[in-house]
Amino acid sequence: MSLRPLALLACALLLSACSKVTQENFAQLRTGMSKAEVEALLGAPSECAGALGFTSCNWADERALISVQFGNDKVLVFSGSGLK
Repeated sequence: MSLRPLALLACALLLSACSKVTQENFAQLRTGMSKAEVEALLGAPSECAGALGFTSCNWADERALISVQFGNDKVLVFSGSGLK
């Protein structure tokens, strides 16, 4: 039996455990950043919702949350909880 599938699974689990929802990444957020810049920093959001040019997106893991509100794809305000 090949160990390759097991090794790939182990790598996938390790990578998924490396959350980008951290205090260090939160500290790099700035008002006026583009949504693309935020996604480059935090990865794809867990969820987004919006209307009329405004969007609210959340990045979350099992212990922490970063919430960012965008207007025309630019950061207006952001908050975080449970960050370490």
